[in-house]
Amino acid sequence: MTKSRVIMFLSMFNFINFLGYAQQDKDSTMTVQDLKKLMKDDSTLVILDVRTPAELVDPLGKIDNVINIPIQELEIRIGELSEYKDKGIAVICRSGNRSNTGTMILCENGFNAKNVLGGMIEYKRLSK
Repeated sequence: MTKSRVIMFLSMFNFINFLGYAQQDKDSTMTVQDLKKLMKDDSTLVILDVRTPAELVDPLGKIDNVINIPIQELEIRIGELSEYKDKGIAVICRSGNRSNTGTMILCENGFNAKNVLGGMIEYKRLSK
């Protein structure tokens, strides 16, 4: 791949990511800083990681006590979360894209869910 094609691909990828974030509203999102504060202040907070199990052991790691349901399985396994319908759910993935989809699925099914912007990449960056 030529350098100009790589640059064009990366530009398109960034633009698509920007559009995805632009479609999110403040009521359905939270920052990593918000998440960390809630983790300290709200003992009922549920954290749902929608990455694959293999990703939980990669260099980004995972947050303790998360529930892991990969995004590919969320719709068929949503019943596993029914006991948390009255609690706040922070949805996280690697970068915030899959968790955005997960948040939409949960909200459409009556859950109080918020997407963690920047995902585990941002969480790890701010944990240094």
